Amino acid sequence: MQEPQKLITYYAPAERVSNEKLKSQCMLFLQLPQLKDFVDAVPNIFMILNEQRQIVYANSALLEVIRKNPEDNIYGLRPGEAISCKHSFETEAGCGTSEACETCGAVNAILSSLDGKSDVQECRIEDKDGNSHDFRVWTTPYEVGGQKFAIFSLSDISDEKRRNSLERIFFHDILNTAGGLRGFAELLKDAPEDVEEFKDVIYGLSERIIDEIRTQKILLSAEKDELVIQIDSVQIKPFIDELSKSFTSQFLLGNKKIAVMPISETLHLQTDRTLLWRVILNMVKNALEASNMNNTVTIGVDEDENYIVFKVHNTTVMPREVQLQIFQRSFSTKGVGRGIGTYSMKLLGEKYLGGKVYFESKESAGTTFYAKFRKN
Repeated sequence: MQEPQKLITYYAPAERVSNEKLKSQCMLFLQLPQLKDFVDAVPNIFMILNEQRQIVYANSALLEVIRKNPEDNIYGLRPGEAISCKHSFETEAGCGTSEACETCGAVNAILSSLDGKSDVQECRIEDKDGNSHDFRVWTTPYEVGGQKFAIFSLSDISDEKRRNSLERIFFHDILNTAGGLRGFAELLKDAPEDVEEFKDVIYGLSERIIDEIRTQKILLSAEKDELVIQIDSVQIKPFIDELSKSFTSQFLLGNKKIAVMPISETLHLQTDRTLLWRVILNMVKNALEASNMNNTVTIGVDEDENYIVFKVHNTTVMPREVQLQIFQRSFSTKGVGRGIGTYSMKLLGEKYLGGKVYFESKESAGTTFYAKFRKN
């Protein structure tokens, strides 16, 4: 008799218990009526997981979140499968076994508790439809009948994370730009009559402050699903030329260069110009921040019969750990609370403009971010 093929995993163990054993584990908790009354009174999602990270007990809060009826069978699923985490569908073995799961706070907290240690971590779950939620998770080891289990609870902290991220970024960027503006204003106090060299810089810094405020307003509206898009015909070449010129100040470039590849004069796109500007602008900002001194960031636009693709390239390569988390709201290589640029690219470019935002990062080619939109 041929043995069943072993499931592939890139992180946590893939094996699951037999149906018979799963039923017996579930009965350990289902036969305790007082447990149901207690955990259903808890507002947070509450689960008990076996050693294979499968659900053997859950409260009604989980069913409400995943919009399932009490009679729907969630036992035997893993947490990511129950709440439709997109990474749970990337491998046949399911939740915890994809490459991205290595950075998941939920999986790591569960593994800690199965190893006998309580843990508290945070994780971000994106479902198959592109909806995202931030959770704080608590895990506690539990043993009954000689079997290991993990008590697993999670609370939705999306509003808290969103508010903290936006506030930190807003104040960080505004203070940086205002500080630069004040520095040049102080130079003017003691400067000779010829101040022409400062005029463009001061104007650029003032524009940047206004731009940061506009960005904050757009992101707040987008996060609340209150953003209204305004479709217009955008001529691509003058659009990219104007965007690249907005970085002409050395204060913004930081001893780096921007090059624009040839673009057809007739190329145009029906879209919201303001949101498209935000997406491509953040692609360029991200590339400049990732680039080394004296490097060149390249902006290009490709087209075929159906699509227009904006691309921004820099010569550096992202570490694999960064690649796995780059579009998360609060993740950044620049420090805590700085990871809104790449997140906003995806939020605005995909949810509101109906495109696709993605990247490639290879040792031989550097990193290129793409924003792909269907022609109208």
